[in-house]
Amino acid sequence: MTRKLPYLFLVLYSILFVVLAINPHDRATWWAENIPVLLAVVLLVFWSRSFRFSTFAYFLMWFFLSYHTIGGHWTFELVPFDTGNKLLSSLNLDFLFPKGRNNFDRLGHFLVGVFAYAIVEYVLRRRLTYSKTFAFLFALFALGFWAALYEIIEMVYAVLDGGSSGAAFLGSQGDIWDAQKDMLMDICGAILFGGLALLTLNPKR
Repeated sequence: MTRKLPYLFLVLYSILFVVLAINPHDRATWWAENIPVLLAVVLLVFWSRSFRFSTFAYFLMWFFLSYHTIGGHWTFELVPFDTGNKLLSSLNLDFLFPKGRNNFDRLGHFLVGVFAYAIVEYVLRRRLTYSKTFAFLFALFALGFWAALYEIIEMVYAVLDGGSSGAAFLGSQGDIWDAQKDMLMDICGAILFGGLALLTLNPKR
């Protein structure tokens, strides 16, 4: 049953994707947000023929990809997230989760870190290194690179579009430090989930 769970995650994601593809808030933004997600899903499906991640790694990636797809439907700024915003505000981290801002996207950047779990798992199980420290740092730097690259992609799209779709994809919500804070959240997520991988994974599996 456990081995079949990744297929269940794929089916659940496919259903969610189809439902949320119907009448999104902004079709251009929907495409911009979902193309990277679709590429990730296709890559994972083909990759599963030669390497299968743990069920927990697939669960984490499914959760993030579903979260991101929800954001793409409404645009991250407009996702109904009142309860989540209240919970994040209660942390008293106004620098990262300011009141009056939809922090759905900021939390989403933290969840990007789930891929650090999968990266550490891949590096250790493929015996690319026997050092857990190196595997952790590799995942951290890989996610840090992706975080910076994605912010650059957002900037380029916003400049080229020059309209509401570009602004929605950029998602800064008036914060001049939005890109830097998003990258910080990506890295913090990578530290947490990469560390979790070191604590829970059995490389000999």
